[in-house]
Amino acid sequence: MQKNELIYFREILENRKKQINRNIDGVNDELSQLSGLELNDEGDHAAANNNSMVESAIIIQQTQELREIEVTLGKIMHGDYGTCEMCEDDIGIERLKVKSHAIYCIDCREIIEKTRQ
Repeated sequence: MQKNELIYFREILENRKKQINRNIDGVNDELSQLSGLELNDEGDHAAANNNSMVESAIIIQQTQELREIEVTLGKIMHGDYGTCEMCEDDIGIERLKVKSHAIYCIDCREIIEKTRQ
């Protein structure tokens, strides 16, 4: 991969990392506000519990993506970026434009998804 492409993807990943950190901070603030509410009846408790579950699921998903981005940034630093972890072929620029922290090429990703089902 060319140097300008690596710079391009590193910037995308760094920006996404910042956005995820802002998202997680915002969700944590919302969860703190939910825990501080005075809930008067079962409906209020159910609504707060539902919101809390949704917010927690968002944090889990965002934290996982953040970990993947950290790994990918490490790959850029070590010169391993853009190589499929399964077949060791190039992942391809078009796939990386869609998912900059992809670790599998399209073919290997399909194999992984089929084996999970």
